[in-house]
Amino acid sequence: MLLRDIAHTRTGDKGNRSTLSVIAHDKNDFALLEQHLTAERVQVHFAGTVLGPLERYALPQLGALHFVMHKALGGGVTRSLALDAHGKCLSAHLLTFVIE
Repeated sequence: MLLRDIAHTRTGDKGNRSTLSVIAHDKNDFALLEQHLTAERVQVHFAGTVLGPLERYALPQLGALHFVMHKALGGGVTRSLALDAHGKCLSAHLLTFVIE
């Protein structure tokens, strides 16, 4: 199944850092998110895009995971030559993550 089948995302950008929250549609699916969306697996999913460290924070009360991705925006939204490399594109890409 794809991540988008059980969750939605919210994002933000600041400088060369993007933040991305993954929120379960049903809080009962939070354990599945927590198990499969490790910082390491998300870093691999964004290989070549997120060039710095990636941190994950669990928010079980909200049924959400929050990721902070450093060096993710090509130098910053206003400095990047990449077309639309903002957080919204990163979140759309993460929603294609396959949960086995």
